[in-house]
Amino acid sequence: MNVQRTQVRSILTRSSGYLRTVSSHSLQPYRGCTYGSSLCGVGCYVQHNGWLTRGQAWGSFLEARENAAACYLAQAPAERRWARQRRDGFTIFMSSSTDPFVPQEERLGITAGVLVAMRDEPPDGLIVQTHSHRVLAALPLLTALAPRCRLRVHLSIETDREHLPGLPPPASPVARRLEAAAALREAGLFVVVTVAPLLPVQDKERFFARLASVADAVVLDHFIGGDGTPDGARTRRTPLPAAMEALHHGSSALAYRDELLVVARRHLPGRVGVGQDGFAGRWLDATA
Repeated sequence: MNVQRTQVRSILTRSSGYLRTVSSHSLQPYRGCTYGSSLCGVGCYVQHNGWLTRGQAWGSFLEARENAAACYLAQAPAERRWARQRRDGFTIFMSSSTDPFVPQEERLGITAGVLVAMRDEPPDGLIVQTHSHRVLAALPLLTALAPRCRLRVHLSIETDREHLPGLPPPASPVARRLEAAAALREAGLFVVVTVAPLLPVQDKERFFARLASVADAVVLDHFIGGDGTPDGARTRRTPLPAAMEALHHGSSALAYRDELLVVARRHLPGRVGVGQDGFAGRWLDATA
């Protein structure tokens, strides 16, 4: 893993494409992702973005944006005004092309610095998206920020299996992510488990019953549509669909998501979102 430090001119990006209805902005504390070689990295759409990878293999590099917090403080006032005029408020998705809680965060503290800065310049809303139990290290910062903005912690748990044959291990054990979701929720944070990308689930009833006990809501997102293309073309360029089919015939089709959706809604009535609308979370307001 090639880890470098850098200074950036800006840290807030106005959302477009898939994220446009989810948030007004995205924020990436890092360029690249340590988890790129793990399970979540197999189908990660970011690996196809040449501007981000710059010819490097996905999962082989990490660029720490050392001045991310300072950039945020400099940009936030103007971007807040823009977002309140042009969008539904100043809402941030952190992060869409990296994980804010890569292992190096413990040493570098880039994400922690941004969360501290947000206490001084809070957004209207913040979605923290991660694949890792390491989010618990930021629990004091998140609980301090929660009263100042609409905060949701999205923790991805894509399957109930700790190991899927033919695929690399996950960034974080399923059991530890479930424990982290429970701890975050117990601390008073709003926790959404994102079953994304949806992978074959061994015991559907038990899985969603467990999620109902640790999360406030669940979002199901299949790679079809979820990777930013209507038919999942980006993901079909990776080994993920073939591996899914080898584990469970039909799981690479959208009908598999709909099959699991029935089970999820039975265990979490009124608390299940789907795809892009699920990530946006407006259905949560309607059912609150």
